[in-house]
Amino acid sequence: MRSYEEIPEILQRHGCDGWLIYDYRGSNPVFANMLGEPLVLSRRTFLLFTGSQRPRLLVSRVDYTESMSEKFPEVEVEQYASWPQLEEWLAANVGPLSTVAMEYSPNGALPNMSWADGGTLDLVRAQGVAVAPSAEVFQEAAARWTGENLASHRRAMELVVAIKDAAFEKTATLLRTGGECDERIIQEFIESEFSRNGLVTDDPPIVSVNAHSGNPHYAPGPGEGAPIRKGDWLLIDLWAREAAPEGIFADITWVGWMGPTVPDPHAEVFAHVAAARDAAVDLLRAKQRVQGFELDRAARDLIAAAGYGEQFVHRTGHSLSSGDSVHGLGANLDDYETHDTRALAPGLGFTIEPGIYTEDFGVRSEINVYMSEDGPMVTSPTQDAPLTFDL
Repeated sequence: MRSYEEIPEILQRHGCDGWLIYDYRGSNPVFANMLGEPLVLSRRTFLLFTGSQRPRLLVSRVDYTESMSEKFPEVEVEQYASWPQLEEWLAANVGPLSTVAMEYSPNGALPNMSWADGGTLDLVRAQGVAVAPSAEVFQEAAARWTGENLASHRRAMELVVAIKDAAFEKTATLLRTGGECDERIIQEFIESEFSRNGLVTDDPPIVSVNAHSGNPHYAPGPGEGAPIRKGDWLLIDLWAREAAPEGIFADITWVGWMGPTVPDPHAEVFAHVAAARDAAVDLLRAKQRVQGFELDRAARDLIAAAGYGEQFVHRTGHSLSSGDSVHGLGANLDDYETHDTRALAPGLGFTIEPGIYTEDFGVRSEINVYMSEDGPMVTSPTQDAPLTFDL
């Protein structure tokens, strides 16, 4: 989270004189992000930023505790009891404003930044104020990495890459020695390595063999892992971060052939995916201001031209920002699931991960990128060819 001191200037740049963050029982992840820690309350609550006052946190008297002021010293904590009092607070504090940003996306275009329900929007607009989307405001205020975010991400990346290497090598060793080997065994190995190295994650890693790798979000459940054998295609997607609040996920996907020579179909598809990945990086380096959908389109058009457009079934990349989810709330590389017009501005981090998914196998190549003031920095190793193993 950035300093609250920057928010008035950010609001001014985006034509707003307020930012009203609404939460009901943890419904809005932006609320916790801007407070700096989770605060799940049982009644409606509002956090208001303006250009001239301290941030104001309105909570129900039922939820109020004296420790709130200690936890959030920069915020003025206020209480209401009845619904008329809540509306009076809105009239007094929001009514004088012209335009407030809220977690609202016209036509639901960006669902990861659309958390204010329609009734609450009605209530706020009834105060005579216009409501604007907060996606760009939030991105500037909270999605940019600090120096410690970047350092934490780099430390996590070093460990995640080593664990990726160990997972592939463990697979090869089990196959060489005739040991039992399946998707679940390798998944559990990765999870144990995360724990041993002090890393945390939000979901289990993806370990998928052959046709399972053709499902981009396949993951083996307990006792459900398919066997991994010599001559199999293996995809491993793993992500984790340091447990500290400033931790940023490292998120990578690599593929390998459990044998010495990659079959031509797999090599061909990998080459198309790698070229699409590199095309997105090239566009970042060539253009001063790039929007999320443009990077998706650069990768997607290349894959479509190769004849695999129908087999690229997800966005090209997602935001990486601090929080409990690997999918941050900043700009995504997306002109497929959504049309994300947010710019990849300095301070933002994200994945680039195009893929091709056939009935027999899938290929995804995922790297992480941080936008520095001097341009994009790839923070992860880049896979140039599928891994192979002499078994």
